[in-house]
Amino acid sequence: MPEPQYDLVVTGATLLTGAPATQVIENAVIAVADGRFAAISAADPDLPPPAAKRTLHLPGRVITPGFLNIHTHANLTMVRGVAEDLGFAPAYTPGIPQGHMVTPDEAYAIARLGALEAMLFGSTLINDTFVHADIVTPAMAELGLRVWSCGRIHDVDFSGVSVGRWEHVDAIGDRTLEAALALAERYEGKSQGRMGVQLAAHAPDTCSTAFLKRIAQAAEETGLRVTTHLSQSKVELARIRERDGRSPPELLEEIGLLNDRLLAAHCIHVSESDIARIGRAGIHVAHIAKGNATGATIAPTHKLRAAGAKLTLGTDNMHADMAEVMRWALAVGRIQVGAVTADWQPETVLEMATLAGARAMGLDDRIGSIEVGKQADFVVFDYRRAHLTPVTNALGNLVHVAQGRDVAFVAVDGELVVEDGRPTRVDEEAIRREAAQAIAALWTRARGG
Repeated sequence: MPEPQYDLVVTGATLLTGAPATQVIENAVIAVADGRFAAISAADPDLPPPAAKRTLHLPGRVITPGFLNIHTHANLTMVRGVAEDLGFAPAYTPGIPQGHMVTPDEAYAIARLGALEAMLFGSTLINDTFVHADIVTPAMAELGLRVWSCGRIHDVDFSGVSVGRWEHVDAIGDRTLEAALALAERYEGKSQGRMGVQLAAHAPDTCSTAFLKRIAQAAEETGLRVTTHLSQSKVELARIRERDGRSPPELLEEIGLLNDRLLAAHCIHVSESDIARIGRAGIHVAHIAKGNATGATIAPTHKLRAAGAKLTLGTDNMHADMAEVMRWALAVGRIQVGAVTADWQPETVLEMATLAGARAMGLDDRIGSIEVGKQADFVVFDYRRAHLTPVTNALGNLVHVAQGRDVAFVAVDGELVVEDGRPTRVDEEAIRREAAQAIAALWTRARGG
């Protein structure tokens, strides 16, 4: 018999392509060869499915593109259930575990937990920043998802920030920037394109003005994109106003970082002139819909989008359920305008979670939608559940009621890295156990034990 033409064929499911003007294909046939989508169609009742090395028949399921969670801190699972109620970012809060407290071994264990959670919930790519990136980047990538990672680039002494002491130290800046550039040299484009680096300038207030200029220069010289927190708190605004006499977006524009290769998380505390400035630059905004709302804030997403900003989604240090984040993004967007509008619908937030994220990463020619020729990253949701019945509108169900726990399969480059809700490459229980032990040790030290 001839060799099967395809490596994997999936039949029987409803497909949400995620391409512009999301197409819905009932009873779809999806064929994968050499890690890419090779054929996509509705099933022909008169023809058998094409031959493949493996066939999955999945009636009652819905397939989406893999989610791109483009602003995460996997290690901040260490403050889960606590940071949500502090009203401020963990790095700025005394009495809880801080990044500078985390040992390399602890970072390894905890980051794998955060990456595992994201992958089980359907993220096929995370863009992660925190500490010990040289160790955690390959550790997270071993799970099978795409990992873009970078250590926090800053020149502030973080040991003083949580108690209000802002000291910028040249040696810290040298160390963090050099580490990021070394990380890019080692991992950018590696692991068959599943790994990469964006220069993670932590925030305008944790980087001195001179150091931000160095980061901008490094980005220009290397061609690497930059990710940062921007206008995330009133403390940041006050600090930059006092230090530089302008708003954070004004500062980044002057330095040359406010451009269409910048991915900026939050953008909450922005004036009308800041919004116009951000829009003209065409930056990518990582909308942290649930995390912001939990902290009693909402980014002005409609105004940002109307001005020209490009909206994407991330979970930040909240739990990594992108289905829930889509739901929050839809809801808080509607609250802002006080209406349900035709231009803010489930397909809007699905695109933010998929193709728009791929554009922000410079990867939209490869991933972000299910189209022939693109790399075969996809997620299978099990709709054979009470809360997902009936399936009158598969996309509406996905955004309004689905949960990350409904994910049954996750594929990256056509490889099933999650199967029947379980990771295929790693021991889930071991990762949970080792991370819990590391986190317990951190909390003991943070409390003075």
